[in-house]
Amino acid sequence: MKFTKMHGCGNDYVYVNGFVYELENPELFAKQVSDRHFGVGSDGLIIVNPSQVADFKMDMYNADGSRGAMCGNGIRCVAKYVYDHKMTNKKIINIETDSGIKRLVLTVNDDDKVDSVRVDMGSPILNASQIPVEFKKEQVIDETIKIDGTKFKITCVSMGNPHCITFVDSVKDFPIEHYGPMFENNEIFPNRVNTEFIEIVDRNNIKMRVWERGSGETLACGTGACAAVVACYLNDLTENQVTVELLGGKLFIEYDLEKDTVFMTGPATTVFEAEN
Repeated sequence: MKFTKMHGCGNDYVYVNGFVYELENPELFAKQVSDRHFGVGSDGLIIVNPSQVADFKMDMYNADGSRGAMCGNGIRCVAKYVYDHKMTNKKIINIETDSGIKRLVLTVNDDDKVDSVRVDMGSPILNASQIPVEFKKEQVIDETIKIDGTKFKITCVSMGNPHCITFVDSVKDFPIEHYGPMFENNEIFPNRVNTEFIEIVDRNNIKMRVWERGSGETLACGTGACAAVVACYLNDLTENQVTVELLGGKLFIEYDLEKDTVFMTGPATTVFEAEN
């Protein structure tokens, strides 16, 4: 079976062409290929499948084999995969995900390869029950919770998957390995949660580290960057157009207030192609 390893800002996945190969147990395969010592090494598995309602369908699995509804960095790489592999010649495509159909605009270089992709990520969900987060209020914006005896101000947003955003003085010095799993598995998040730890640089720039449910700390999270910018704007900490600096690179996020939708622009990179 042929496969491709790709990354968006260091958020890396193994990609398989579902038009050609059918995986009997993708959950187990995701765990095997994601292992960084005994497998290929990745944050998970993405299968590019046919779709009845869009140009392509993205099926995503986390490193622990659990199913993921949406991945912002992953979907940009899907766009690069299908264009670079001549599965489409369109520079505007629609991709079906478990959180809906996303529209992507591809930027192509002189070698006819995709360099970057702008994704319409859809509207942020703020209703607590839809995120979901079990909280006494309809929305969780600038609310306080206690994690291991420490109080954190949190804002919760769904971008097709649940996110909890909190603000810290320094992302570099924050002990994410300690607090990340505690956020992920806190009882108020019935489906677990992705947690973004944000340092405000100025009104148009933030730094972010992310603890992803099922994968631990990753170098980037596209949906997390979108959720973070929405949270920053709602808390009047930034404007609605923000550059997000992640461990693996930068994403440009636009929160279109008139359309109530979020646009994400960032790179997509092929690491290598191989055959097992």
